[in-house]
Amino acid sequence: MVTTANPTALGYVRSDISGPQQAWDETQIRSLAKRLGYDLVTMIAFDADTDYRIDQLETAVKINDAEAVITPSLDHLDDSVDLLVKSCDVITVRPENTYARWAFPKAQADG
Repeated sequence: MVTTANPTALGYVRSDISGPQQAWDETQIRSLAKRLGYDLVTMIAFDADTDYRIDQLETAVKINDAEAVITPSLDHLDDSVDLLVKSCDVITVRPENTYARWAFPKAQADG
């Protein structure tokens, strides 16, 4: 019998956006990951003072070979969902939505 592992995901919150409800946002991310069949490998929390937030998040995606980043809302991504979705799927808790890599075809080189 062949056993397949669940796809991996990272949780991501901006603590300055979540504020006092950060623990609740993280709980919702964990719950959604479990419901969607992801193994949540880590929760990343940055704030407004963190330099290169999206670059660091993309690096974490690559290091963890993550299939998805789950975040409370698009507000947490600094208007960078288009950039991040080149590396992995982006899933939001509110509203529950998936921005899938396959929905954004890569530009083809002329040849």
